[in-house]
Amino acid sequence: MKKTIVLLPGDGIGPEVTRAAATILRESAHEFNHRFEFQELPIGGAAIDSTGKPLPNETLDACRKADAVFLGAVGGPKWDALPLGKRPESGLLDLRKGLGLFVNLRPVKLLEPLRGISPLKPERLGDLDLEIVRELAGGMYFGERGNITEKGVERAWDTESYTTPEIERIAAFAYTRAESRSRRLCSVDKANVLSSSQLWRRTVTAMSAVYPSVKLEHMYVDNAAMQLTLRPSQFDVLLSSNMFGDILSDAAAALAGSIGLIPSASFGSCAPLFEPIHGSAPSLAGTDSANPIGSILSATLMLREAFGLALEADWAEQSLQRVLASGFRTPDITEPGARAVGGSVFTEILREEMQRTFEHAERYGWGV
Repeated sequence: MKKTIVLLPGDGIGPEVTRAAATILRESAHEFNHRFEFQELPIGGAAIDSTGKPLPNETLDACRKADAVFLGAVGGPKWDALPLGKRPESGLLDLRKGLGLFVNLRPVKLLEPLRGISPLKPERLGDLDLEIVRELAGGMYFGERGNITEKGVERAWDTESYTTPEIERIAAFAYTRAESRSRRLCSVDKANVLSSSQLWRRTVTAMSAVYPSVKLEHMYVDNAAMQLTLRPSQFDVLLSSNMFGDILSDAAAALAGSIGLIPSASFGSCAPLFEPIHGSAPSLAGTDSANPIGSILSATLMLREAFGLALEADWAEQSLQRVLASGFRTPDITEPGARAVGGSVFTEILREEMQRTFEHAERYGWGV
């Protein structure tokens, strides 16, 4: 298999975690005789510094032509004084728009060796394994906004707006994911207050007739946040708007023990985009203390979802489980008795474990 992958390291710890993901992808290509061609380009603050724009035309053009895109992270205090449309984060929003990305998939799954770092008691945590399907191209992040001063009083606004077709396409994705899992879908909104949420609920409900095997439930976003903490196992696939999904997925990440553990994938009309959900963490940049697991799992998500390489993804993920079970940890997830190592060292240990697994497939009950 031959694929072109664009790497967008970005800012802060972005380059470090991108290297980790690229290591896993290269190892997969080497062992399974694939050909992955990588092209590295700037985005965010790094792009502002080098080109004056958070998303250079060259970067967007390359992403549109690629088979998949991997993003590290963008942003940092160095660029915080810039106007909203000129900051690093606007490069990410423009990239989503330029690639026609309207689905963001965030799997939140417990890594069993890390059960002890979850803030929840074991009886509440259960077997944490859910997916948040977040609408990515509409809502408040892309609605009309403004800022004016009248009679000495400043006023700012951001508009939450959705159309029926926008809701239908994200709901169709969520229903399909639910069909492939346990056939349970929870749609999250604020229909008791927001007109946009009322349209959201009506539209998602109407579509249930097309997916009769899926049990649909509606939940207000504030209750959903509480229920995630009280009993996360009640959820399988959650469907939400752009802003609600952004908030809920970070809350769900805490249940797994660290935001550094969670991957994501975005889909639309062009190349899919894969990225860990954490930020650029500029205070950690250059210290080799960033957790690469979210990035590594984003790479396996790319293998499975973009390229259909489930065997390769399973190989890397099972190797990761064994590395964690043997006690290796990055500083953010260390436990008593664990062996804390830097992110680059952790990635190298994982790469070596992947090689051992490949060489002794029968011993691990894993077939090539």
